[in-house]
Amino acid sequence: MFIGLLSDTHTTFDAPLRSFFEEVDQIWHAGDFGNIETADAIAAFKPLIGVHGNCDDHKVRTVYPVMQCFEIEQMKVLMLHIGGHPGYYDYQARSLITAHRPDLFICGHSHILRVMNDKKLNLLYINPGAAGNSGIHTQRTAVRFKINNGRVSDLEVWELKRQ
Repeated sequence: MFIGLLSDTHTTFDAPLRSFFEEVDQIWHAGDFGNIETADAIAAFKPLIGVHGNCDDHKVRTVYPVMQCFEIEQMKVLMLHIGGHPGYYDYQARSLITAHRPDLFICGHSHILRVMNDKKLNLLYINPGAAGNSGIHTQRTAVRFKINNGRVSDLEVWELKRQ
């Protein structure tokens, strides 16, 4: 399975992002779509799994839950918007990680791209940074990767200077 992962689009799903995700099988969004129209545009482009973020309104929250936990290609995935990072997980994220024991933990919110192995909790952590043009970041980022037989491989980072 070829996955495209983004977060914090804040209403931006433009041609550069579409091009980066052209070959993926699914897109995962770790919150802060910006509005339901952006979520709908992504879902019309590729199958979408997402969670709402702290900036998303009731329309987005009606469709996308606060948390997604699912299995794909023998890998258990947990996705939230606010999660912190290894060694500094948000309280709710830490509780959900403990309860669900994911192989892959995904979050957004910080606008900081991070990919880390959390050896203490035996999981891969990915925060794709921010794909939109709003926020503290100077570079827009997203990632894509393959999942096969419980393993992540071929991870690629997309970067574009923010407008």
